[in-house]
Amino acid sequence: MFSQWMKLSSDMMQASFEAQRVIALRMAKLAKGGAAAETESHLMVAEKMAAATEAAAALASGKSPQSVVRRYRTIMRANQRRLSRPS
Repeated sequence: MFSQWMKLSSDMMQASFEAQRVIALRMAKLAKGGAAAETESHLMVAEKMAAATEAAAALASGKSPQSVVRRYRTIMRANQRRLSRPS
């Protein structure tokens, strides 16, 4: 049991670092302005709403908090890759 909580804690800490990278990349894109920034802002809001709904449904259906954090991390890494590409 303790090891599960330690793993969850570690995953959440890593998620916080990954989220900061995504936030920095998004802020840079939004600061540039233009159509790409507008598209990114709409994508960001839609993605957050979908992620919250998905997480709530997963927890309500009995999935573990670790599975929710893993899913969030997968999405954050994909965002980081997408936002890191030259535009």
